[in-house]
Amino acid sequence: MSLESSALPANTAATLDLETRALHGQLPTDKELVLKVIPMPRDCNANGDIFGGWVMAQVDLAGAVLPARYVDGRMATVAVNQFIFKQPVRVGDILSFFATVTRIGNTSITVQVEVFAEGFRAQGRYYKVTEASLTYVAIDDAGKPQKIAKP
Repeated sequence: MSLESSALPANTAATLDLETRALHGQLPTDKELVLKVIPMPRDCNANGDIFGGWVMAQVDLAGAVLPARYVDGRMATVAVNQFIFKQPVRVGDILSFFATVTRIGNTSITVQVEVFAEGFRAQGRYYKVTEASLTYVAIDDAGKPQKIAKP
């Protein structure tokens, strides 16, 4: 199936370009690699697929890396704005988590995370398994929101 991106709305064309890039083994160059992990048998269901909750926890950890550079102190996840599972993750896949900051507010930072998998035995061939948008808020020692020190 072939789609011409010029006949599609810009956001749809961008999404198709991203999906095509994922299918052809290219990783994002506009985001930072913040985490790599290999899920193990204890992380999967009876079908051999990794639990979605396990993937979500890893995305939360990966998403917190970039905001930590801006927040002077503690921060908390306050929202999972979007979370899309595109492909199942299998035991032994090598997962690469890429992140970029999409918004910095007075007390909060929103991050986009994309997760790519490559087979342990077929390294170098990547496909996107998950993408998510998360918001973190800077908090003081009492757990109250505080201004982000570094704009």
